[in-house]
Amino acid sequence: MPELPEVEVVRRGLEPAVTGALVTSVEVRDERSLRRHDRAAGEFADLLTGQRISSAVRRGKFLWFPLTEREALVTHLGMSGQVLLREPGVDDRHTRIALTIEHPDHGELQVNFADQRIFGSMAIDPLVPTADSWAGGFAGQGIAGPTVPSQVAHIARDILDPAFDADGTIEKIRRRRSGIKRVLLDQTLISGIGNIYADEALWAAGVHGEQAASRMSRARISTLLAAVRNVLEKALAEGGTSFDAQYVNVNGQSGYFAHSLNAYGQAGRPCSRCGSTIMRASFMNRSSHFCPVCQRRR
Repeated sequence: MPELPEVEVVRRGLEPAVTGALVTSVEVRDERSLRRHDRAAGEFADLLTGQRISSAVRRGKFLWFPLTEREALVTHLGMSGQVLLREPGVDDRHTRIALTIEHPDHGELQVNFADQRIFGSMAIDPLVPTADSWAGGFAGQGIAGPTVPSQVAHIARDILDPAFDADGTIEKIRRRRSGIKRVLLDQTLISGIGNIYADEALWAAGVHGEQAASRMSRARISTLLAAVRNVLEKALAEGGTSFDAQYVNVNGQSGYFAHSLNAYGQAGRPCSRCGSTIMRASFMNRSSHFCPVCQRRR
């Protein structure tokens, strides 16, 4: 599943093309990609056609495009979703929804929402006030008001969000008895981190994923959060992590952070820090990758 860096790469690619653009037509090819859209509010295509997009905003793994002060187009990539920027009439395999937009500077463009496994979605969703009165998410050079889509309101801020409360998050983490990796993956506590970047941050900080969060000191958690930030920023600079063709940016290009991984997917290889063999263990129907020497459980 695309994590924060991959979604942010998509947001940055779309931002200059969609900000200020008018949606002139909407083609829904597969209704399953509208599973999160509330049809009681109106038909998706009817609600979106004729709307002008004001910016591109992200919180964690969610992406949205404010249309008015009350509504936004919310996009979640799921396991294999792609948002591709194309010339008019250019199709993509597995396109489920196609938007035609008219930009004041760039002219007519097409935005294709492609999704092979159909776990992602698009929806028109009402905007609600943020609990802390800060901007709802990260908008780059665009403008984000103090609102967030109702479908995203339960998602915590991510560590790259200017309004992220590090001290408050540390205190919440120390109240959890679960293993620290499970805590990092809790999107209601800190968003945007998935299996790949959790393993990478834990390796960078020398922390075992099964270490009880409540047994960690504030300083130790602070070091781990700094590692999370560093890993996410590095992955973002390298265009995200692509293991196959399912994650690409808006131009269809893959990221190359996979070449920089130290733990995730490295089972059986020597640890780049101490030379010990990286181990793989089952974790929540997935896998954890760690160094048994560098990341001893305390």
